Amino acid sequence: MSSKEKSLVIVESPAKAKTINRFLGPSYTVKASMGHVRDLPKKKLGVDVEDGFKPSYVVDPGKKKIVSALKKVAASVDRIYLASDMDREGEAIAWHLAELIDKDRTKTKRTIFNEITERAIKEAFQDPTEIDMCKVDAQLARRVIDRLVGYKVSPILWKVVHKHTSAGRVQSVALRLVCEREEEIAAFVPRESWTLDAEFRTARGEVFKAALEKIDNQKIDLDTLEKATQAHHDVARETFIVATLEKKEKRRNPKPPYITSTLQQDAARRIGFSPRKTMMVAQALYEGVDLGAEGPVGLITYMRTDSVRLASEACDQAREFIVGSYGQRYVPGKAA
Repeated sequence: MSSKEKSLVIVESPAKAKTINRFLGPSYTVKASMGHVRDLPKKKLGVDVEDGFKPSYVVDPGKKKIVSALKKVAASVDRIYLASDMDREGEAIAWHLAELIDKDRTKTKRTIFNEITERAIKEAFQDPTEIDMCKVDAQLARRVIDRLVGYKVSPILWKVVHKHTSAGRVQSVALRLVCEREEEIAAFVPRESWTLDAEFRTARGEVFKAALEKIDNQKIDLDTLEKATQAHHDVARETFIVATLEKKEKRRNPKPPYITSTLQQDAARRIGFSPRKTMMVAQALYEGVDLGAEGPVGLITYMRTDSVRLASEACDQAREFIVGSYGQRYVPGKAA
């Protein structure tokens, strides 16, 4: 791109805009769409069931000023980069923006990055792409299904459950799964089970516990108190010996990097965060945290994903830290 050309970059959030603007320089203007700018109308179905389920989109009333401001800037620049998130929703946001400010795609390019670092941002703008219509169509289909289920099923719930109860593409299926599991639980027939444990002491006074598994080389099933009592009587006066002793070396590899679900699970288990709070904190870390003289810098890769990819800088810095703190022998030749 010529140094005289002016470019507009549209991202989803103001925090991300501030970080990216610092990396790109004065020839780029970075603006935020504040998420989605268009959606199906709130007070009607908005889906033409008779015409291939064609959706009718309208600009969100709260986003009209943002869209007008983006159109004004777009008219004065040479190129427009749509830099919304890399997931399905982000692709749909990029498409909606293109439809509103550059429908013919004469100036518009799509740029994708999964980390907000200087290297990743500059590489992304050196190699822009086109909007992925497969992702867009997937999001449009999801949105249409949400609307059809919500409008068609919710009124039934109002009659049989509670007024203002809403159905959804996910909730309806989840409710069925819960109901089916509850039926299985209700039909479960409890079965009694007993275990027989003993403490042993070695000649050196070491104590260890063991569970009774077999009698006369036959596996036992202690499903009643009588059987457990009889087994205890049968073995109480026996002499036990350690027949074999096996030593095994176990190799334990580190766990893979977090994906969305494992991040939420660990945050809940370790520090009691709700999924919502976890994703809010992760979003802030992704968009950029102010590091003083360095300014805002993204500290994690994109977190709404099932990918375990890590930034190459993060891997290199981790390896350097391990070598410096613990020694070269603790660093593998390559990542597992």
